[in-house]
Amino acid sequence: MTTNVDQLLDLIRIPSVSSISNLAIVEHAEKFLHAKRWNTRRVTYSDSSGIEKINLIAAPPDQDVALRDVDMAFFCHTDTVPFSADWARAIDPFVKNENLHGCGACDVKGFLACLLAATDQIESQSFVDGLRIVLTADEEIGCIGAAHLIAANVIKPMRAVVGEPTSLHVARAGKGYCLAKISVSGKEAHSALPDSGASAIYATARLVCSIEEFSKDLAKERHNFFDPGFTTINIGTIRGGSAKNIIPGQCEFLLEWRPIPGQSADRVLDEVNEIISRLKHEDPRFDYQITTLRKQGGFETPESASLVSAIVQFTGRPVTSISFGSEASLLASIVKEVVVIGPGDMRSAHSNREFVPTPELDLTVRLLTKLMSRDLDGGV
Repeated sequence: MTTNVDQLLDLIRIPSVSSISNLAIVEHAEKFLHAKRWNTRRVTYSDSSGIEKINLIAAPPDQDVALRDVDMAFFCHTDTVPFSADWARAIDPFVKNENLHGCGACDVKGFLACLLAATDQIESQSFVDGLRIVLTADEEIGCIGAAHLIAANVIKPMRAVVGEPTSLHVARAGKGYCLAKISVSGKEAHSALPDSGASAIYATARLVCSIEEFSKDLAKERHNFFDPGFTTINIGTIRGGSAKNIIPGQCEFLLEWRPIPGQSADRVLDEVNEIISRLKHEDPRFDYQITTLRKQGGFETPESASLVSAIVQFTGRPVTSISFGSEASLLASIVKEVVVIGPGDMRSAHSNREFVPTPELDLTVRLLTKLMSRDLDGGV
């Protein structure tokens, strides 16, 4: 029987950053599941660079993997963020002081290792009906694989468990994730002749300051299950101009916001459009263009939901919320209940500090074994 630690060591050794195909990870999981007589189905697409990406749907022995409507599915993405060249052991994992270190250790190959290990501990006839494991591609760059699955309408679970590092606290609510590029066009001219041009950087600065003021008002719309308990706004990058002595004709910035559940994902964009309308009225020399890159609302599952109750009963750990984006936001549109849970802490992820505690891996396997082999409505 393969242990969760052995599984995770093998998975980390397989490079799977979002810029390459996730085929090697999928083949690793397929080989393991096929040996347990699980049935699998690939749903493929090509990314913007023409690279093949694979979503994998897996069903236990004697269950029809082609059936769309199922009771419960476990979602786990297969990609990792890029790792820096000076992280010498990014894909050379090791265990030290009961912590397993490596790229993807907690985000989220640890959860994948536990999924595979759990299937190894359940007799083939003991899996609940309507059970699926779903491995997705390109989560780290926008939940693209999950979006393809939803658009293809190939799976519609009633309940979904999304693997992300939460230190095994079940997250029943999460903020959404939205991103837009805003471009401002002015008129280039020699900097010694300011009346001949229109500075796109100055216009952008006025827009950015107005967005900052709006963010203060938006913070008054509260959801106290979160910390911070409001929709956050961030302008992460800004670029403009071509030379020190040229009035800049172009400037652009990335606007990111994380909406609280119950608040429209369009709330920020609508206000930004209103701000732009006022600025254009004050100075019609400038053009503004908004390109939406990602728009996913928040999610919230009641604390009384069977999936939440079952996990809390087993772990003994209180419910929580997450402020980072996840596939749960997309899945909330097609499922009745969705939660996020997994071993490890997101604060160590996406860095050379990434690790997962091995005792949490053991507890995750026991939890998944219970969820896969019992009727939730009857308790774990």
